[in-house]
Amino acid sequence: MTNSEVGLIPLGVKALLGANFLTWFAVTGQVTIIGKQVYDLTGRELDLGLLGLAEFLPIALLALIAGSLADRFDRRKVLGIALSGEVAASILLFLCARSGLTSISPIFIIVLFFGTCRAFAAPASRALPIDLSPPEVVPRVVAIKSVCFQAGNICGPVVFGFAFVVDESLPYLLAAIAMTTAIIIVAVVPSARVRRLASSGDRRVIHDALEGLRFIRHRPVMFGAMGLDLFAVLFGGAIALLPAIAEDRLGVGAIGLGWLRAGVGIGAGLTAVCMSIRPVQHRLGRILYTVVAIFGLGTIGLGLTRNFALAFVIIIAISAADAVSMFIRLTLVPLATPEEMRGRVLAVENVFIGASNELGAAESGLTAAFMGLVGAVVFGGAATLVVVALWWRWFPELRDMDTFDEVRPERETQ
Repeated sequence: MTNSEVGLIPLGVKALLGANFLTWFAVTGQVTIIGKQVYDLTGRELDLGLLGLAEFLPIALLALIAGSLADRFDRRKVLGIALSGEVAASILLFLCARSGLTSISPIFIIVLFFGTCRAFAAPASRALPIDLSPPEVVPRVVAIKSVCFQAGNICGPVVFGFAFVVDESLPYLLAAIAMTTAIIIVAVVPSARVRRLASSGDRRVIHDALEGLRFIRHRPVMFGAMGLDLFAVLFGGAIALLPAIAEDRLGVGAIGLGWLRAGVGIGAGLTAVCMSIRPVQHRLGRILYTVVAIFGLGTIGLGLTRNFALAFVIIIAISAADAVSMFIRLTLVPLATPEEMRGRVLAVENVFIGASNELGAAESGLTAAFMGLVGAVVFGGAATLVVVALWWRWFPELRDMDTFDEVRPERETQ
């Protein structure tokens, strides 16, 4: 990226990107430690899957309403209130850890609350940088946002892994501090001038919430890209099983687990940096299918290896492939959506993301309970390859997409 291109990005957007880093530093690190604590208490892969389900349910149930709120009210305020709830959840986890947990029930209750806050934070957080950016720099902003996201994914698990060794409650205190700092940053960012939905009755609120779902359903390229990500990561959700893989297959503890989880951010982060300097611009559909297939093959390899170094390299590779897929989808969806609908559409997309990650974690945990750890991971990778083959046939519009210009709303009205 040239200096002139960096200069085009407004200062408010740069501040929001810093807040995104702090948020994901806290969220990813905290999720890693929660999984570690749950597995230490029970030793069951199934509980890791149920933990993912607890994170996903609030997102699935509240996403449409959260998206409508993000389109009706100042998105900074929506995001600030939601982040405040996440801080409260981190403090509760800190207090639980200090008291010496003997049961996982309190953790699951707090995770449900945390997931509720994430459901309301996500559409506002996703839309704000786009609202404040000129259209010509949106792909760059998405790429840099991905760099910040992956930097958080790298730093969070590593720092929190070391903090866990020092004191089991310390990671949750770090999470609360990081998210509080993010709230302060969001509060000083200028408000974006976007058209908002007018206040209306309850029936209209429900209608407006469903509008985002209808918008996506009638656009094959958008629907296909989101569906491909959903089912690929749903079946290939081996990352959720890393606490079990680290303990039972690779024989490493909390620090080794932290590095494995950081490998996700390293692979995706390096790729995101490349995307920010030289983003993919042509043959986007075919590239999307290719990298998802690589993700499936890598997942199979992760399930079969017992070598820590090889597992670390595989995680970097599949995360790099997933980062290219994520860049294409995260750029495509907001560019294809009118600004007054972004909250609702991005809320629906957040359900797809949550389903692929958290529900994918549940699927992996349940599959591991029946097929064993290795069987679950290998099955997930193979299922991902099947999904790629089916989508190649079912969504030719996505397969043949060349550039992002093809999906801009103004093209539809010409």
